Amino acid sequence: MTLVFAALCVRLGFWQLDRAAAKLALRAEVAERAALPPLAAAVLAATPEAAAAQHYRRVTLAGRWLADRTVALDNRQVDGRPGFVLVTPLVLADGSAVAVQRGWLPRDAAERSRIAAPPLPAALVQVAGQLAPPPSRLFAFGADAPGAVIRQNLDLGAWSAEIGVPLRPLSLVQLDGPRTAADGLRRVMPQPSADVSRHRVYAGQWFLFAALALVLYVGILVFRARRPR
Repeated sequence: MTLVFAALCVRLGFWQLDRAAAKLALRAEVAERAALPPLAAAVLAATPEAAAAQHYRRVTLAGRWLADRTVALDNRQVDGRPGFVLVTPLVLADGSAVAVQRGWLPRDAAERSRIAAPPLPAALVQVAGQLAPPPSRLFAFGADAPGAVIRQNLDLGAWSAEIGVPLRPLSLVQLDGPRTAADGLRRVMPQPSADVSRHRVYAGQWFLFAALALVLYVGILVFRARRPR
């Protein structure tokens, strides 16, 4: 039994090291894609498989905002402060749309549901940013009501049916430009977690547990061998 426990601890230790290596590899891939030339809007992905290969690429899209369909994703923290990430559909020339994560807005301390964001233009706009997976999901006790402005999560498939416009299977994280830097939204491209030190600490703990189990096992065997019969 002791040997099984030690083997399990060793396996868990290597699993933590594998997680650390995977995070480092993903961080390097993100940096590599971000450094590539901007993606042509004409080849924007229409399937989840193609979208995965375009994540973190820079692109500039032209379209019109569906401003009345803006959703504020709640409980999104930046520097430890709670706030909202504003997501608005941008309708492209072919009739499809992209969910644009326009930026982060701190929560109003006096009125929780107040969203003080400037109005969006009705004219054709160009939005520059980086492609990303759909907005991350947080734990929720129940589903958000269709049509609600403030929501915990956003499912692109359900949102597409709700707004009546086909959505591409990705999102665009808008980055600051000459006309957006003063709109009060904070724009930071979310980066995959690179906290590998935590995984290495956990791995060391599992290896230590395995070593202690083996030492205890050997000690018991030695004690039994030396005990007078």
